Amino acid sequence: MPIRLAIVDGHTLTRYGLRQLIAGHPDIELVAECGSAADARPILAAARPDVVTVDVALPDGDGIQLAREFRDRYAGLGIVILTSQGQDDVLFRALETGVSAFVAKTAPVEEVLVAIRHAAVAASSFTASGLAVALSRRRIVQDRLALSPREAEVLNLLRDGLSIPAIAQEMFISQSTAKTYVARLYDKLGAANRAQALMTAVHHGLIPSGQDGASSHAPARALRAGQRGPQTGARPVVTDRRRAADGPATVAAQLRQTPAAGTPDSWPASVRLAAPRSGSVSAN
Repeated sequence: MPIRLAIVDGHTLTRYGLRQLIAGHPDIELVAECGSAADARPILAAARPDVVTVDVALPDGDGIQLAREFRDRYAGLGIVILTSQGQDDVLFRALETGVSAFVAKTAPVEEVLVAIRHAAVAASSFTASGLAVALSRRRIVQDRLALSPREAEVLNLLRDGLSIPAIAQEMFISQSTAKTYVARLYDKLGAANRAQALMTAVHHGLIPSGQDGASSHAPARALRAGQRGPQTGARPVVTDRRRAADGPATVAAQLRQTPAAGTPDSWPASVRLAAPRSGSVSAN
């Protein structure tokens, strides 16, 4: 049986080129195509292809995020990422997503065909022509940018949006020491500010990108903040387990009825204040 292929690409010429390419190879059959992430979901559900090609840059979304969604939903689906972006960080994002192959749009047509055929028989493995070279470049850069444990902790706290006073409090150090750590980190990353430091760190794989890179420090900080007791003007959170057991709808209704201002005594019994850490909002 031929490989059932679907194409998700926002460029009409790319879809046309792939159609023409597939037409000359009887072992691959085009069963569906579309130009957006929104259209891709129902089309794949209906067509049930063996392999799907996904462009990284779709008109209405991130192709790699869409690929992750497909991987979670269809474990046996072969996923080939096609891209005009040759950066190493895009390749590593694709690898971490669990796609089957990563191919540049400038690659020879035979490489595209090989990737499709590979994805059809080994959906859970990954192939990319430039992977070995990209891994070598990453190792060289990571050796050059090797961070001490303290610098790595500072980087994660910067990613979480903490200001220097909040970093100092979190790490139990003085503000001047925290400033020194941040300055040393900026210098090592060749950055002038927080945004540049984080972009460089993500680019070189020092911290994960996207929501999956959320820090494990955050829950502990929230717990410690709650242990410090109420402060006026803070956000109410549920703490009464008996009331919480009534269900989300009950809790939501109580929160909506909670006044935006006033004293804690005026709030429902099932809510209290969890004091946020001072200076928890980022400030370069």
